[in-house]
Amino acid sequence: MESTKRRGTRRALPSLLVRREWLLVLLALGLAATAAAVVYLSRPTTLTVAVGPRDGAEAALMEAYANALARGREDVRLKVVPLDDVRDSAAALQAGRADLAVVRPDVHMPDNGLTLAILHDEALVIAAPEASEIESFPDLARKRLGIVVRHNADLPFLTNLLTFYDLAAASAGEAAEAELPAGRVALVQLKPADVTAAIAEKRVDAVAVIANPASKPAGQTVRAVESGAPDRKIDLVSVPDGEAILTRFPELQSVTIPAGTFGGRPKRPDEEVKTVGASYRLMARGAVSRVAVASATQHLFEWRSKLAASAPIAKLMKAPDFDTTVAATSARLPNHPGAVDYFEREQQTFLDRYEDYIYLFAFFGGTIGSGIAWLGQRLARKRRERVDVVLDRLLDILREVRAATTAHELDTIAVETDELVADVVRYARERTIDNRTVSALILAVDAVHAAISDARRQLGAAEAETRAGARARTARLLSLSMPAAE
Repeated sequence: MESTKRRGTRRALPSLLVRREWLLVLLALGLAATAAAVVYLSRPTTLTVAVGPRDGAEAALMEAYANALARGREDVRLKVVPLDDVRDSAAALQAGRADLAVVRPDVHMPDNGLTLAILHDEALVIAAPEASEIESFPDLARKRLGIVVRHNADLPFLTNLLTFYDLAAASAGEAAEAELPAGRVALVQLKPADVTAAIAEKRVDAVAVIANPASKPAGQTVRAVESGAPDRKIDLVSVPDGEAILTRFPELQSVTIPAGTFGGRPKRPDEEVKTVGASYRLMARGAVSRVAVASATQHLFEWRSKLAASAPIAKLMKAPDFDTTVAATSARLPNHPGAVDYFEREQQTFLDRYEDYIYLFAFFGGTIGSGIAWLGQRLARKRRERVDVVLDRLLDILREVRAATTAHELDTIAVETDELVADVVRYARERTIDNRTVSALILAVDAVHAAISDARRQLGAAEAETRAGARARTARLLSLSMPAAE
């Protein structure tokens, strides 16, 4: 039974040790997780931006902006996806195939689109010779209006505006008649080079172009109409009822052409002109991170002069109008909260962005730290238990040595003692043992060895005495038997 107990003790000793490699593994995993989190949080955010048409000024601006972000190694990057038309780019945003898109709201307004910036405004600019007596848009009834088409959306824009005033575009047959029917307006598409001749030959009564009033196409159209007018005098046609128009067509916007916009002496126009227009906007899906949007908006406006070198349209960029943050996000064309953060100078800091995560990490980190401390205490206890088990076994061996009656039992005890010593030596190479424990182990081992030596000597003396007594008895028997033999 004692032998079985000793074997069980030897088998139980390794199970008491939780090796420090597990602590190192846990520490390495924690460091790896922290490093992965830092890399993940610090990597740049890449946003896909859809832009159409692919050869338009807006595409050139987005390409220049994407290149500038890449060169500056900023925290946000752009991947430009050129498309055939501005309708396609809006559809890509609507379908979630793009994070950002250049959108013209009157062409197609995605219901998930929120404004970052107005890339440029375009206004309906209509110039007519004074002799035509066309001063406001309703005066175009029964007139021929030339239009310089720059985008596919220009004709639908003008057609929708005609319907507001109960006007309609004349059919081909009606346009061929000398006098147009009531409520009809003949729309004649013109190339920029044909404007002057069309006015001079009275093929059209006025010419319209949808462009930014400060842009080159608008200025060229106004000067071309002026050149074709008999007395070189023109009027800029106003579009009244702007607020009412926006109520029906909220994707449009009211535009004021300031006096003197087209220069000249006398200045053209001599007073401001009210009209309506459309805007080309950089929009983002509402689900896109407000932090990434704020960063993209910030760099776009701060680098405006840098971008204008390769994309002159950057000079026309502006922030959307709003009075309050609530108004910005609830406007007819709502703005993205990330863009509002930049405009209101309320961009989130690192702590603001990850405050919840930091709090959770601090909370659970304290719990994890307590767990590690508890584990360390358990390991220390296990180390003490292991040493205590060895010491207790050595004390038991001392008692077993005193009770041993054969050399075989002493040999078995000596072998077990050697195994315990070897196990302690291996353990000491992997763990730190305090000096008092080492001294106790040395004393216990020395005491066992001394006890075994004493037991062996005692067994040897007893065996020698037994042998001597046996020889003496044998001699007496021999001496008693010899006379009888004679």
